[in-house]
Amino acid sequence: MGGAPSVRRMKPVHVIGGGLAGSEAAWQVARRGIPVVLHEMRPSRGTEAHKTDRLAELVCSNSFRSDDRETNAVGLLHEELRRAGSLIMTIADRHQVPAGGALAVDREGFSAAVTAAIESDPMITLERGEIAALPPPDWDSVIVATGPLTAPALAEAIRGLTGEAELAFFDAIAPIVHFETIDLDVAWFQSRYDKVGPGGTGKDYINCPMNKAEYEAFVDALLTGEQHRSHDWEKVPYFDGCLPIEVMAERGRETLRHGPMKPVGLTNPRNPTEKPYAVVQLRQDNALGTLYNMVGFQTRLRYAIQADILRMIPGLKHAQFARLGGLHRNTYLNSPKLLDRTLRLKALPRLRFAGQITGCEGYVESSAIGLLAGIFATAERLGEPLELPPATTAFGALLNHITGGHIVHEEEAKRSFQPMNINFGLFPPVTVERVPGKRMSGHDKGVARKKATSARALADLDTWLAGRRAEAAE
Repeated sequence: MGGAPSVRRMKPVHVIGGGLAGSEAAWQVARRGIPVVLHEMRPSRGTEAHKTDRLAELVCSNSFRSDDRETNAVGLLHEELRRAGSLIMTIADRHQVPAGGALAVDREGFSAAVTAAIESDPMITLERGEIAALPPPDWDSVIVATGPLTAPALAEAIRGLTGEAELAFFDAIAPIVHFETIDLDVAWFQSRYDKVGPGGTGKDYINCPMNKAEYEAFVDALLTGEQHRSHDWEKVPYFDGCLPIEVMAERGRETLRHGPMKPVGLTNPRNPTEKPYAVVQLRQDNALGTLYNMVGFQTRLRYAIQADILRMIPGLKHAQFARLGGLHRNTYLNSPKLLDRTLRLKALPRLRFAGQITGCEGYVESSAIGLLAGIFATAERLGEPLELPPATTAFGALLNHITGGHIVHEEEAKRSFQPMNINFGLFPPVTVERVPGKRMSGHDKGVARKKATSARALADLDTWLAGRRAEAAE
């Protein structure tokens, strides 16, 4: 770190937003001995979705999705975060609850632990209060991680600076049910295809079966149920990875059966010879097992009718809800146009952006971009080279999507930028060598490519991390 300023004379890095990305960014900066001021507006100003003043509160699902690091891009991103010393993944692993092949967490225990870690770090100062305008000029290094629920005043200030029209999509919240009110004489425990995951048994989901008549009646109720009024928001597209159930029903009567209500990989032990026409799954939401969330059941139905419609589902006739579904508005930047490769705003480079506001989607994706923003801000503050993660890693693939590094032709830059989860389609292609004399099916080839992509990613990540540690030790 030759030539780097001493910690005592070093100005703090400011992080705005105490969600997953902001908490991760602050942690990454602080662990290198650089002072951080983390600004969180709650509880002085709330949002449409948050219920507490804790950091890293999970407002939608409690699932971090697949933990399979070999054949799933999300699981690969989990592993990269772990190897990079992620606070979010460390605490998620400590607070996991059974969820088949997925990593799900006790949401209250998780956010409480993140809050405690941040508050106890001597290098981090947590300041409560809204940042209602562009940060003052003397804040020379700022990470904006305000997420999809950025306060209107700050969002307006950013729009005024960039000249960009606002981009937004809807994100709906799934209901949570009290376990004791689920009828287990109708529903049963089973993971799809009996898959056993971290901390799981192969029986980690509660399954509520529907016959065709029940399914048709349920779809009818969704199509006729009154929804939250959207007014001018109707012109804003939904993110396809988080569609409300009634919107899916509007797209076709069979859509739900091929989405969150698909009956495949499940056998009703009370009637094993007859496959259910559709299945609603619930996943454990807290460590005590007293709450279960309805998987993929985001909804914008009005509260007055929502519970009645959901109680049409077999097994949920007497369900009591700890939380009904809701709708909140998400805002994100046209990042390929506005941000440089290290997430700095081109119009004002002292501002970096991280998390969902950059146009990534998902808990782990937001955490990963927060981690990278923290690493970049740290290197800049210490006068070290700003080395990007290799494009072959999940970190690099996600960063490329956000900042436009994947754009080859000028015409591509004109496309409509949309939020995206990490997926293998964002990675550079990998060649899989054929085994002489062995014929591989299309499925086998796909699995082999995923495994090869993951193996390459982790090897390249380890090299990148080793280089960073060597620089830090100098």
